[in-house]
Amino acid sequence: MSAKQDRILIFGAGVIGSMYAMKFIEAGFDVTLLAHSKRFKSLSENGLQYKEQGSVKSIQVQVIDTLENDDIYDFIFVTVRYDRSESALLALKDNQSKHIVTMTSNSIGFSSWLDIVGDRLLPAFPGFGGQIKDGVLHARFLPKMIAATAFGEVNGEVTERIKKLAKLFKTAKLPYVIKKDMQAYLITHSVSDIAMLGVIHSENKIIDKKTVRTRKTARQITVTLKEYLRAIQNAGVSIDPPMLKVVLKFPNLLLDLFFMTWLRTKMVRDMMLPDYANRANHEIVQLSHDLMKFLSQKDIKSAAHLSE
Repeated sequence: MSAKQDRILIFGAGVIGSMYAMKFIEAGFDVTLLAHSKRFKSLSENGLQYKEQGSVKSIQVQVIDTLENDDIYDFIFVTVRYDRSESALLALKDNQSKHIVTMTSNSIGFSSWLDIVGDRLLPAFPGFGGQIKDGVLHARFLPKMIAATAFGEVNGEVTERIKKLAKLFKTAKLPYVIKKDMQAYLITHSVSDIAMLGVIHSENKIIDKKTVRTRKTARQITVTLKEYLRAIQNAGVSIDPPMLKVVLKFPNLLLDLFFMTWLRTKMVRDMMLPDYANRANHEIVQLSHDLMKFLSQKDIKSAAHLSE
């Protein structure tokens, strides 16, 4: 790391923001978390608490609830849900920091984000998940080969700031991958989320434990995922990761069995908890709405059918 310590602002102190803050602090960076209300109070009084090997630990973190325009950082990571991304970028519009990394899904492209923050935008997607229970972070780290943080320039170029961001992740020992087409990557990921997480809410109610484990629910995911993948392909979007192209060739029965297994995991049980499910539903609704808009702009005829 250079003699000048990189300053990092994490805009959003939820699961993703807290996990990146923890890793960057451990790597020796100058990290500040922007949080509000109860989360601000908890971080100010108790530090960033996290569960590790069965015990609760704490790491001190600088926390603010207001960002001044002249409070400049080397990188600002926006770690809010997609349905809150535009309001977060509007809050950063007049801040003078040069690099704003959006750590969230996107199902329509970057036009509206670029209109707000211009070429400061660096789209990305986080490489892990988890929960915050009673103010304590419960991190969920997946294998590196399937859970690397993805980032890249809107135009696909490997610029100096991309190299600097990669160095930052390497120092923090966080797996990462540089993408040439972040729009394709994020739209593909949005399709997966819409298909897989959309089943948690049925008729505006959280699905019950018995129904979520049925073959019918698994088939709903299978059919929806295939339809969306074909739709974005027809819209000229390259499916990324490419392994999802295989999904289109898999027999429905095999995919049903896979999703039935997934629907029985602890991860899904956690997702069905009211707080998580309601927050996720807001994001999925926005992703679905914007995906339909994207497909309509591309004159994809199946868009109307998919939105039913």
